[in-house]
Amino acid sequence: MSNWFSDMSTRERRTFWACFGGWALDAMDVQLYAVAMPTLIGLWGLSRTQAGALGTSALIVSSLGGWLAGMLADRIGRVKVLQLTILWFSFFTFLSGLANSYEQMLVFRSLQGLGFGGEWAAGAVLMAEVINPKVRGRAVGCVQSGWSVGYGAAALLFTGIFTWFPAEVAWRYLFFIGVLPGFAVLFIRRNVEEPEIYLAAKHAEKGIERKSVLLDIFKPPLLRSTAVASLLAAGTLGGNYTILTWLPTYLRTVQNLNVLSTGSYLGVNIFGSFLGYVVNAHLSDWLGRRRTFALCAVCASVTIAVYTLVPVSQTATLLLGFPLGFFQSGIVAGMGATFAELFPTYVRATGQGFSYNFGRGVGSLMPTVVGMLGATMALNEAIGICALFSYALVLVAVALLPETRARALTAHAQEPLVASS
Repeated sequence: MSNWFSDMSTRERRTFWACFGGWALDAMDVQLYAVAMPTLIGLWGLSRTQAGALGTSALIVSSLGGWLAGMLADRIGRVKVLQLTILWFSFFTFLSGLANSYEQMLVFRSLQGLGFGGEWAAGAVLMAEVINPKVRGRAVGCVQSGWSVGYGAAALLFTGIFTWFPAEVAWRYLFFIGVLPGFAVLFIRRNVEEPEIYLAAKHAEKGIERKSVLLDIFKPPLLRSTAVASLLAAGTLGGNYTILTWLPTYLRTVQNLNVLSTGSYLGVNIFGSFLGYVVNAHLSDWLGRRRTFALCAVCASVTIAVYTLVPVSQTATLLLGFPLGFFQSGIVAGMGATFAELFPTYVRATGQGFSYNFGRGVGSLMPTVVGMLGATMALNEAIGICALFSYALVLVAVALLPETRARALTAHAQEPLVASS
């Protein structure tokens, strides 16, 4: 890797790899549903609206999970909450393999979302507080590239298991494998310590009673940060989830690709996504957060418009998968560092968890909207419309967002403190 990584301390590198692994395995469990969705549609006779709702349910509940995990991380610690959330989503991914109906899968997917949302909230703030401010953007962004690794693992598992076993049972085996992250990540987490800035803030709070910590992110001077971050998350994740949820189904049902071809097309998209995280993580430190968000949003809009709204050959579809993944994920790369820089330590996980996951809740409606629109128009058109709308929201948020590149993290920001009796 580049010098910024080799210059990290042992503590920083352990934190990096722990969070990278956690996010990758989180992504693998979540994306197992996306690659299994075409099979479930056929086996259970699901409508596109129902399929979209299954994708949205986990994302909506994850918005609650992320907010709760953020508040809990501010109270008991970032690392502890990471361990709890990994166990939670692994367990309910496994249970998804036992589902026998749409209703059962809806319950298991929704409960999986609590852990899925919580893992990001705790992991992102942990990384931001441990890493040197000068390389915070590229370090946190590269951790988020773990999503592409996890998605790639899901695609490989899908290709292998569906080749070896009949579809009627292969999808169950996929979800059963989803229990493994619980064991691997818990082992990694034992080597990670709480950030010093967090421990110092907790020590300083002894003997002090804090009022309405939860509501502080909705009051000046933090209200603007909460609102803009939430809008940025809604647009970014709305576009991201639209593509992540529906791309495998689009390739199977619209492009009429078989299992092996679908895996290959997804591979190109996922490779582009991985590089998008890494390259744009570096750009967020070099160009600044705002310019990188704007550049990716414009390029993602152009790419998705051509990919879904212009008639292209299968070869062009294969090649366009690379820039589609690159810019779609490039927007996400800078979010973790930016959100951490917008909030003080005492509510950093709460503010970051709420903003990201409120945006996730709003953005998660997009897969369902695609399913609803897909009942009256071509699926590719529905995907394009929803993604373009989402990226327009990103540009609005960027216009309101302050530049926070390399900003020093502060422990306090006009905190409402009163002495305890």
